[in-house]
Amino acid sequence: MEAALSQRPRRPRPKVVTLTPAAAARVKEIMAKADRPYAGLRVGVKNGGCAGQEYVFEYAAEKGPIDEVVEDQGVTILIEPKAVLFLIGTVIDYETTKLSSKFVFNNPNETDACGCGESVTIQPAAEALD
Repeated sequence: MEAALSQRPRRPRPKVVTLTPAAAARVKEIMAKADRPYAGLRVGVKNGGCAGQEYVFEYAAEKGPIDEVVEDQGVTILIEPKAVLFLIGTVIDYETTKLSSKFVFNNPNETDACGCGESVTIQPAAEALD
């Protein structure tokens, strides 16, 4: 009986981040025009800005040994391990207005943002649940 329980397939984990169709299309377009092939798009969080933290969004030359890998709409997203708890549930969108085009992070863990929109305050998901 115990062996039967251990053979049961694991339930798939939810994705840490997802992309809207607009964001996925824009990432694919950018990656196609890159100067060389990349392993994916690296997403993370770093300390900085007037609200305390900033999102990191850059080409990933290779997958790190403990990166969280998310495949969404044909895009490979590599998430820095230290950023996972800050990004759980985030939806990345790409919006275009008359004056600008930009990626937008809709993060349920975000508690504050600066006036210019370049930095945020984020609570780790585990703390937000307490």
